[in-house]
Amino acid sequence: MYKQSALYFVTQLIWVYTLLVPVVSFSQEPTSDFKHTNALINETSPYLLQHAHNPVNWQPWSEAAFEQAKSKNKLVIVSIGYSSCHWCHVMEEETFSQEDVAQVMNKNFINIKVDREERPDVDQVYMTAVQLIQGSGGWPLNVIVLPNGRPLYGGTYHTKADWIKLLNSLSKTYKEQPEKATEFANRLAAGIQEKNDLGIKNEPVFFSKKLLNETINTLKENWDLKYGGLKGQQKFMLPANLNFLLDYVTLSNDAQAKEYTNLSLDNIALRGVYDHVDGGFFRYSIDEKWQLPHFEKMLYDNAQLLSVYANAYKVFKKPLYKERIEETYKFLSTIFKSKSGAYIAALDADVNGEEGAYYLWKLEELEAIITDRFELFKAYYNIFESNVVESESYHLFATETNSEFCENQNISEAELINLKIQWKTNLQQWRHQRQLPRKDDKIIISWNALLISGLVDAYEALGDAKYLNEAQKIYTTLLKNAYITQNLMHSYKKNSKPDDGFLDDYVFMTKASFDLYSATTELKYLDQATKFLNQTKEKFSDNESVFYKFNSGEKLISKIITTNDGVQPSANSIMAQNLLKLGHFYYNEGYLNESKKMLTAIHEKVTSFPGNYSQWFTLQLNMTYPYYEIAVVGKDTPTLLSEFNTMHLPNTILVGSSKTQNQELFESRFVAGETYIYVCEEKACKLPVKTVNEAINQMETENY
Repeated sequence: MYKQSALYFVTQLIWVYTLLVPVVSFSQEPTSDFKHTNALINETSPYLLQHAHNPVNWQPWSEAAFEQAKSKNKLVIVSIGYSSCHWCHVMEEETFSQEDVAQVMNKNFINIKVDREERPDVDQVYMTAVQLIQGSGGWPLNVIVLPNGRPLYGGTYHTKADWIKLLNSLSKTYKEQPEKATEFANRLAAGIQEKNDLGIKNEPVFFSKKLLNETINTLKENWDLKYGGLKGQQKFMLPANLNFLLDYVTLSNDAQAKEYTNLSLDNIALRGVYDHVDGGFFRYSIDEKWQLPHFEKMLYDNAQLLSVYANAYKVFKKPLYKERIEETYKFLSTIFKSKSGAYIAALDADVNGEEGAYYLWKLEELEAIITDRFELFKAYYNIFESNVVESESYHLFATETNSEFCENQNISEAELINLKIQWKTNLQQWRHQRQLPRKDDKIIISWNALLISGLVDAYEALGDAKYLNEAQKIYTTLLKNAYITQNLMHSYKKNSKPDDGFLDDYVFMTKASFDLYSATTELKYLDQATKFLNQTKEKFSDNESVFYKFNSGEKLISKIITTNDGVQPSANSIMAQNLLKLGHFYYNEGYLNESKKMLTAIHEKVTSFPGNYSQWFTLQLNMTYPYYEIAVVGKDTPTLLSEFNTMHLPNTILVGSSKTQNQELFESRFVAGETYIYVCEEKACKLPVKTVNEAINQMETENY
């Protein structure tokens, strides 16, 4: 119904849209002229501070700003972006830094700047408005709203001329035809509310392998079988999709899906979305071959890709995947780790307004840097004329694994590895003399929680305790700095004003807590996971649906319920998985039933738009294939857990205890001097065994 309503808005109120400009995504450096200073100077967000010396009278998001708009009867500009957004920087330089633009904005509007990473709720509600109007959105996100916050217009990047023209037109219309503007804003606000009103669906769904396979076949239609990923000129890594696929190919006998997953993982690891000099992944590829990226680096991408390649290493045992885990962790711990021990949000794409300047190479630079086997270096990293990018530069990427390249070049793998170490050392020495892109140094709780889970996965896959130790340190830091009042913050940095945590902060921290419990067997993590889960239910439950609201605090023009998985998994899909895991651990039927109700309620969307709901597919796997609780009890628990952890075991929870405990999974199962493994399914446990192989044989799923 909301789609029809959006169409009605377009056809009835065409006057707004005649001034729309195409959706683009753009960036720049802040001006050095401090002739002007606005209220953003008192903020701590790097993105807001980049606009603190604009001639525009920017204010941060606040109720006071809207009260000011009401008292002066002015429209409000809400301009949303983030620090590493390239086109946000461009619009700041070309438009918001200009005196003539500021004159129009200051005279006729109240002007609010929002860092979407600090206020994802504000971003979500107005992104929905832009998507209803245009069909898609992006950043910078620029919306013009009434003094009550209801949106009148929404778009993304605008040129200076288009922006001034748009503002003058909207200001004139609001003054001369306020009732028309109000009517449109009310209808658009109703459309936003409708989109977030998911209701309660009680129709039963029988989750079967047949139903799952039918939907997977629809999903396959959008697979790029040549280069991996999804079809399209821009490609995102989408870790939530890859993690689902790793579970699916482990449980099923789908050879095509396994080959496609392997292809995608190889190309993401080998090609240009990976930084071959310092490690770490860029945000996305701007071409279908994964060769040239958009150069910003985000914590949430790299955190999730640690999990992806840890799981992939368990499945495929490829040295390349282990290498990517190790190098990505080294990059994060070197560049993203703050003094407090938590990890910062992002690294900009630009240096002095030039995207990729830190990462690209001139041919003459490479000739000076690489003094040993330069022709081989060129072949490995594809330094060919056909691959020249902007400013006659090259971006390094590979297309073959070490073994494939060595076979084609007739050299030993040991020789290539030694050469790569030497090449990389020389490249790093040269690059590190350049100006590092700007950091967004705020600590975002949900993203750090993703990193904790990624590090736990890396520990389990590789058996290296440094990953687990780092995960525990980050966790301790977050509880110390962001859980002071026993309520999570969303983000923090020095001198920042604390904002209440959002749904994803609580949900991802619940998962991180249980991951740490499973890896360490320490009850403090289990207790905290349970506490976070219960707090989530108390703070974010929606009385009108089985889902959870994004925001528990400030009232916006609509509640927000997000269910689709994108560059991050949706908090609702992970909440449903948390309920399932803790439901199995505690034998809590209430949790299990709620998880199934959530999957049932989202089923229609999952089958209609399968590419957007990968982690709901993971939940469907959980409810389609057998689900096991594996409890290891006794003196050799750590050793046996480590052996289990070398295998990818979807549809299981793996827990252990070296002493007697009162949880049902452990009750009356401790035998002094012995260690037993209990494999349980639906509250029925098989005979205890002493070896991992015996336990695996007790599971019905043949791929284990």
